[in-house]
Amino acid sequence: MNICYTLLSDGSSDRALMPVLNWLLKSHCPSCAIDSQWSDLARLPHPPKTLAEKIRTTLDLYPCDLLFIHRDAEKQGYDARREEILTALQNITSPPAICVIPVRMQEAWLLLDEAAIKKAAGNPSAADKLLLPKAGRVEQIPDPKQILFDLLRDASGLTGARLKHLKLHKCVHRLSTLIDDFSLLRGIPAFNRLESELLQTIQTQGWI
Repeated sequence: MNICYTLLSDGSSDRALMPVLNWLLKSHCPSCAIDSQWSDLARLPHPPKTLAEKIRTTLDLYPCDLLFIHRDAEKQGYDARREEILTALQNITSPPAICVIPVRMQEAWLLLDEAAIKKAAGNPSAADKLLLPKAGRVEQIPDPKQILFDLLRDASGLTGARLKHLKLHKCVHRLSTLIDDFSLLRGIPAFNRLESELLQTIQTQGWI
C-alpha cells in the first residue's frame, strides 16, 4: 500500500520536519510505501495569503492521502494555533488533515541528537560534549533556533572567518535528514499530540 502525504508549512526551512513525519509514518505503517511532498506556494505568481487559501491551493497542486499543516506555536501557544488550523479547514473538502505544531518552533525538535548535530556541523568526530537540553524542557526554551545555531557553531570546531561562513540553515536541513530515530521526541508534549493524532488517523483509514 502507498501513502502520499503533503506538508503545508510556514516556510521553506520547515521542510526539516519531513524526516520526522516520514519516521512516524514508517514506525506505524511499516508495510506501506511513503511518498512525501512539500507545498511550495512561494513560487506561485500570486501566492495565497490566508491559511484557508493556502490549504485549498495546496490540495489543488499537491493532491494527497494525508495533509500535514504546520504552524509554529511561537507566542500564540499550542491551543490557539490548533484552533487557527481547524477554523481554516472548515468548509474545505480535504483528505485527513493533521496539525503539526512544535512549541515554540520546529528547531526545538532537532536539539536532542548530539551525534547528528556534530555530523550536520561537519565535525562528526568532535570530542567535546554538547550541552543539550532535556527532552522534557525543550518547549520551555524561548528561542530554540538560536540554541540550535549555537550548538552547531560549537560542534563545528570552527573559529574566525571560517565560523562566520558556516551556513547554519543548510546545517539545520542536513541535521533533520541525519537523525534515524526520533523516539527521543516522545518526551515532548506537542510531539506526543502529533503522534497520537496521526495514529488515530491511521487506524481510522485502515492503514495499519
